[in-house]
Order: sequence, then C-alpha cells, then structure tokens
Amino acid sequence: MKFTPPQDKRIARLIDANLDRAREGLRVIEDWCRFGLERRDLVLSLKDWRHQLSQHHHEIYKQARSSSTDQGALINHPAQAKRDLPNDVVSANCSRIQEALRVLEEFTRKSNPDLAKIAAIIRYEIYQVEISILQVNNKKRRQKLLDSCSICLITSPKKEIISIISSALKSGVKMVQYRCKESKTSDKKKLSEANELASLCKKHEALFIINDRVDIALATDADGVHLGQDDIPTHIARQLIGEEKLIGRSTHNIEQIKSAENENCDYIGLGPIFSSKSKHQEKVLGVSLLKEAYNETKLPLFAIGGIDASNVNEINSTGTNKIAVINAIINQEDPGFASQQLLKKLL
Repeated sequence: MKFTPPQDKRIARLIDANLDRAREGLRVIEDWCRFGLERRDLVLSLKDWRHQLSQHHHEIYKQARSSSTDQGALINHPAQAKRDLPNDVVSANCSRIQEALRVLEEFTRKSNPDLAKIAAIIRYEIYQVEISILQVNNKKRRQKLLDSCSICLITSPKKEIISIISSALKSGVKMVQYRCKESKTSDKKKLSEANELASLCKKHEALFIINDRVDIALATDADGVHLGQDDIPTHIARQLIGEEKLIGRSTHNIEQIKSAENENCDYIGLGPIFSSKSKHQEKVLGVSLLKEAYNETKLPLFAIGGIDASNVNEINSTGTNKIAVINAIINQEDPGFASQQLLKKLL
C-alpha cells in the first residue's frame, strides 16, 4: 500500500474531514437499507465501502484534526430541516458521500493513490446505489398505500369523468384505475385524460393505475399497470415499467392467483363476484370462491364485479375489505357521497 504522509498539515486535516464525512454518510444510508428497506445486499456493499475507507484513515490524518478551529463546523443549511421523507435523507447523504469522495480523489492522487482509487470506485457506485434505494423507497411507499386502499375506482368513458374522480378522491378513495376500452376514443384523448387524472391522484396522494396500456402508464408516470389474463406477460411489463411500479393482474380462479403470485405481481383482482353490467357475459364466481382466494393468497386482493352498497357486506363477510368498482361510484348521482358510503361499509 503506497502512502506518503502529506507534508502540509492542512491537507491532512482536509483528508481527515472528508473521510469522516464519507463514512458518516455511508452509515446513514447503510442503516436505512438495514432497518428501513431490509436489503441485505445493499447493506453488505455499503458496510464494505465504509470499512475500506476506514483502512485508509491513517493516524496522521486524525492527528491533524482541529474541531475548535474549523470554520465550517456547526454551520447548518435551512434545507436540512426540510428532509421529511426517507428519499430526502438518502439523496442528501448520497450527495454528501459523492462530494467528500471527490475531494479525497483530488487531494490523495499522489500521496495516497490507493485511497484515491477506492474513492473514485465508491463514488461511481454510489450513483447507482442511490437510484436503487430511491426505487425501493418508492415501491415500498406504493405498497404501503396499496395495503391501506379499500376501493380501487375503475373509470369508464364519461364526459364528466374528471369531476367524478375528483369527488371520489376528495371523499377518501385512494386508488384509481384508468380504463378506456372505447375504440372511438383516440390515444391522444386517452393520454390527455390520463394526465389529468394522474395529477389529481398525486394531489390527493392516491395511487394511479393504468389498465392494459403500459405505454400510457409510462407517459403519465403512473404508479403502475393492471393487466388482464390475455395481456402481456408480467416479466415483460416489469422490464418496461421498472421495479418500483405496481403490477396488478385480473384473475378468475385459484390457479390464476397462484400464477400471479409466482410472477411477483403486486396485487390481484378477482371476479366477477356478482353479475356485472360491464362484463355480464362472464360466469359469476360468488363469495365462496372469494373467501377461499382470500385465505389462499398473501397478495392484496380486490373483489370485482357487480359490487355496490347493497351487497358489499357480503364481501366483508369473506375477510377481505378491498373492492374494485365502476358503476357503484362512476354512474351515481353523487359520486362523492357514494364513495363515502362504500368506504364506511368497508371499515
């Protein structure tokens, strides 16, 4: 290990400060990956990098330390007080690590080339680690919201669809699936509606899912996509929309539910439980199969098909409290009130 102690004490002091800064930042991210994300792979990498830097934290650097004369000590920035979310903390500490490592690279190229090389390697790796952590954070946030959702409101083509969805969101609906099967509706119109709905859902901190159309899901930065049995395979959808987005799958029997689990879908819809106006030709499954499915799967399960205020108590009796509806809200005189009534019955 080639190491030439710096003759300038200021350089040694600077190296010491940035080794501390980089290691502290790595520890912050490591602990979040350990306790917040439970990602052992990320923890192992971060811990290894922290120890590699520690091996180059020579005594001469520490001896140069002088906290009492440090002109930058205890200077805080107002932005620090605004780090409310884990993503904010992760991004701030990744930047901290990258900046500290860059300083180490610049000031140790000749005196400690091994440290300069390690600093460069870790700095580049941190760029990808930050992306990975943010993706995992976003996925967990979506999954947490998904778990808390009682109603998935599926749209149907209506002139006033934006105001209807707005009323439902204001009443507490936390998941909207944009579904437009109308062949007469242009893709331009569908994209425009989806963008408006995406903004509404973001405003109300609700999930926004696109039915079938992965391209529209990508274009609107939706929270995920919902696929039918005849739609593209889950692994292809995952490649297209990324790991941090949600994928739902429509199912009609236990076998299809097991397939969805094996494909790592994030949630499933099961139906039709009752006769449905939108899919009246399909065989009704009934609440007995719903109860069996609820006990068989660990995935969030939304009952769908002909569900409204008159029969939602039958859904509750199976153990699940998640439903997907269209007519029960979309075609009601007061969509907001209809949403409230359904949500009360699902508590």
